[in-house]
Amino acid sequence: MNTKLVFAFLVLVMMFLFTGCADTVAVDDCVIGDPYGFWGGLWHGLITPFSFIVSLFSDNVSVYAVNNNGGWYDFGFLIGASITLGGTGKASNRRRHR
Repeated sequence: MNTKLVFAFLVLVMMFLFTGCADTVAVDDCVIGDPYGFWGGLWHGLITPFSFIVSLFSDNVSVYAVNNNGGWYDFGFLIGASITLGGTGKASNRRRHR
């Protein structure tokens, strides 16, 4: 049997097991004030690496705002995260010639 297929299957099973233990929070508890829009999503995308590290040690910090306005927040978050985390794969895949 193909070892890559077996490995992918085991990873998938482990993901389901671990996400089954995840705690949920009611959205109504998270909605305080006005929802975040495009600029909030852009900012949250830019600070994603820092938010992730802090969220490992604190329950009061999350990477993604639940209280958002939908598509525009997602678009801003995507742009911010791609700026911070390296942009597109095509530029990083370029080979350097010496």
